Amino acid sequence: MPTIKQAFAKQGYLSEAIDGFIPRQAQTDMAVAVGRAISTRTALVVEAGTGTGKTFAYLVPALLSDKKAIISTGTKNLQEQLFHRDLPLVKQALDSNKQVALLKGRSNYLCLHRLQQHSSSTTLLEKNTLAELTQVRQWANSTKSGDIGELKTIPEDARVLPFVTSTIDNCLGKDCPDYEDCYMIKARAKALAADLVVVNHHLFFADMALKDTGFGELIPEADLIVFDEAHQIPDIASQYFGESVSTRQIADMCRDTDIVYRTSLKDAEQLSKMADKLKMVSADLRIFYPEQPQKGNWREQLNRPEISTQMSRLSDTLEQFYAVLKLHLGRDKDLDTIFERCIKVRSNLKVVNDVQQQGVSLWYETTPRHITLHLTPLSIAQKFADFIAEPKRGWVFTSATLMVDGGFSHFTRQMGLNGADTLSLGSPFDYPQQAMLCVPRFLPEPSSRDMKNVLLEIAIKLINASRGRCFLLFTSHAMLRQIAALLEDKIDNPILVQGSTSKRALLDTYVQSENAVLLGTGAFWEGVDVRGDDLTCVLIDKLPFASPDDPLLQARMEDCRKSGGNPFGQIQIPQAVIALKQGAGRLIRDASDKGVLVICDNRLVTRDYGKIFLASLPDMQRTRTLSNALSFLEQIHQQEK
Repeated sequence: MPTIKQAFAKQGYLSEAIDGFIPRQAQTDMAVAVGRAISTRTALVVEAGTGTGKTFAYLVPALLSDKKAIISTGTKNLQEQLFHRDLPLVKQALDSNKQVALLKGRSNYLCLHRLQQHSSSTTLLEKNTLAELTQVRQWANSTKSGDIGELKTIPEDARVLPFVTSTIDNCLGKDCPDYEDCYMIKARAKALAADLVVVNHHLFFADMALKDTGFGELIPEADLIVFDEAHQIPDIASQYFGESVSTRQIADMCRDTDIVYRTSLKDAEQLSKMADKLKMVSADLRIFYPEQPQKGNWREQLNRPEISTQMSRLSDTLEQFYAVLKLHLGRDKDLDTIFERCIKVRSNLKVVNDVQQQGVSLWYETTPRHITLHLTPLSIAQKFADFIAEPKRGWVFTSATLMVDGGFSHFTRQMGLNGADTLSLGSPFDYPQQAMLCVPRFLPEPSSRDMKNVLLEIAIKLINASRGRCFLLFTSHAMLRQIAALLEDKIDNPILVQGSTSKRALLDTYVQSENAVLLGTGAFWEGVDVRGDDLTCVLIDKLPFASPDDPLLQARMEDCRKSGGNPFGQIQIPQAVIALKQGAGRLIRDASDKGVLVICDNRLVTRDYGKIFLASLPDMQRTRTLSNALSFLEQIHQQEK
């Protein structure tokens, strides 16, 4: 087997096997550091600028070692890309015979038992859901993997999916009649036998939360764990170290109870009646909140008499439901599982209503039809530090956006990685030649009423100068909707707005169009890779500080304040810096890309903390004059002709 340096050398294995591969010193440096983390079984934190090639930099040492590795990515899309595109290239180049596997969460696999169950009880399904169920049944006859991602004929958020997939709550495990044929079990078995397994962060932490010692059911033991897009980890990990309970969860439990009554226990009508009552009492909680989704402090909500009364009703009805389920224990496997789910809901409901707890945030969020109650720890640092301490293994955390104000302390403090090695690798791109940053003069304050019209005026000029090859990124849905509505009468370009269809469909339409403009919020600030002259301009409306109304942020700030810290400097600024770096990172994705980044927030130059943001951005040409940015765009398009 070659050494890491031989693999990346000018006449090395990667150069010979992969067309267009160009050795980069930063990439080799990262690969060597990853190799060191594997051999010393220590933690490494790496910020690798866009274009470094960090995927190859961790895949090569992982494949060259004799260790078992887990690679965790930020999203399922990145997971697919890594497994189906990057991994086969590197394996072939290294002539590696290591076994690899792709493992997703259980909700991504067809559940044969639930498919059969709902096929036998179609009266509970709406017309559109029934049509989707027919398509799932047809696909089920031919699929080998059971991966729902193969099924392209139904939407990603199709209503039928909860009926044909399982959750940890409703899975029967070894008691399932289809256990031997279970696609999720087969995928897990393949992962257990593999040398390298590709997962995503949500699966990793959902599984980690099942057992405090080692991994849970799905993720096998490994000697190396790599987190790509590691900047997402603190928030994702916090979700899984906490508890939550939702009216959707209760409604699903009640629906499944009704199905058991209709299909298996037709003599137990009381089951159905109690399920209907619980579902109704649970749904009534949502009525006390505005139609528009919102988040808030749950401790404060419990001081409202009507909420306190409704929660008492819900708890009492849940106890009655529990008692009825208990009467029929042992008569049906699905009902026994529902009983276990009921115990978990009872427990979590008590936890989120215990307002005496310290060191946690109790908060709620609503969707159009449901409400979810959360308990989230204010810090996961100690818990995560304990988790990675034993057994000893290599840990790699990498992203293009981990550093704030020249250091890693914000990330390492959040994750409890106090003794980790750190490495900062700049981008190989020639930013001074390829890009320009403009913070226009004479901007009103971000909160000013005039801001909307100024934004509109700047956006129109940029769209015209870039021939529509433009992303307009916003920090709020409200501003996005306002600008989208105003633009319709001002420009002839196709306007693509986040929320009108799926993210993937919007991006496909944008790339296929010659002059479309895309307007997005958080979902388009990261994980979007549009190269070449398809994207020459990115406008950001203002610095992406998290909403001060966010209950989890409020709780963390209050905790920081009590500890004698500075919440603005220690929490709000670092979060916003990382988010801004992600948004800015959409612009230059390749060595030949050129473009303009416009940030319409005068705080970058009028406030002291603006220097922290500016220092964190790539070294582009900088200007305060919008006409310079427009000229730069004109030059780009002249060169394209």
